Amino acid sequence: MLRREFIALVGGAVASPIAAHAQPPAIPTVGFLAPQSPGPSASRVAGFLKGLSELNYVEGRNVKVEYRWAEGQYERLRMFAEDLVRRQVAVIAATTQDAALAAKAATGDIPIVFNVGGDPVKFGLVTSMNRPGGNATGVNMFTSDLQAKRLGLLHDMVPMATTIGLLINPSNATAADQLKEVQTSARSLGMTLLIHNASTESDIAAAIDSLAQAKAHALLVGADPFLSSRRDQLVALAAKHRLPAIWEWSDYVEVGGLMSYGTSIVDSYRQVGVYVARVLKGEHPRDLPVVRPVAFDLAINLKTAKALGIEVPATLLARADQVVE
Repeated sequence: MLRREFIALVGGAVASPIAAHAQPPAIPTVGFLAPQSPGPSASRVAGFLKGLSELNYVEGRNVKVEYRWAEGQYERLRMFAEDLVRRQVAVIAATTQDAALAAKAATGDIPIVFNVGGDPVKFGLVTSMNRPGGNATGVNMFTSDLQAKRLGLLHDMVPMATTIGLLINPSNATAADQLKEVQTSARSLGMTLLIHNASTESDIAAAIDSLAQAKAHALLVGADPFLSSRRDQLVALAAKHRLPAIWEWSDYVEVGGLMSYGTSIVDSYRQVGVYVARVLKGEHPRDLPVVRPVAFDLAINLKTAKALGIEVPATLLARADQVVE
């Protein structure tokens, strides 16, 4: 072997490990799959990023987040999920039941951390709550399971209301379950339900106008990300038609809604962020139990109650976790 060839061979053997060592570690990418719009979801995203940061993952520094917003068009979720799979993201954070189902249909390998309102076992996302068993786990907020409770609270607030409008998004995977639960509860309370579907902005306006013309006494809004993203429109329409209404999240109450009952949506997103971080650190979804809420909050807006001529029962005020004056 010639001397220069020997030197080149040895030099290459020495230089290669040094060059490899100099390569910076790859930054993992998380896919964020949501049927909502980004604007109204800002506080939820902040909660998610907070959860990531609790385990030292900071967006833009040591983790990248690819956001996919369906803007209320649920049929786009499958396309977005498949795109995230093609990009080989490390984890998919699916913010709702529909997003989780789309992600699950797109991949059986990439870990999925969901935030759902319905039963994840019933919908095939996990084998069991304690031992998910597959590539998905996350948070179950029980939002759709609380509709009967919300109707009961609305009855407590306006006991003379016997005709109740129900606004529901038929595109939501849990819509049928929500409808069945509310119908059962309404029968037990002696209420008549006026059911209206809404999956677009114009649907919402038409539905509320129709309920007002039918002289509905109060309004129950279905648990749904699209409807939640239109909270300002819904609250304004309820106020315009003087409809006492109950919602799933307290941010409705903060912008003028009468009352709400549910879990903390921001904290559930924070928990999704924590689970995503744990997966990035090497844990597997099959070993992470589905998180269940332990506290439920009742919020009441006294200013709105006064504008509607409602005297809030003392029993409800005593139970309220948040009162807006």
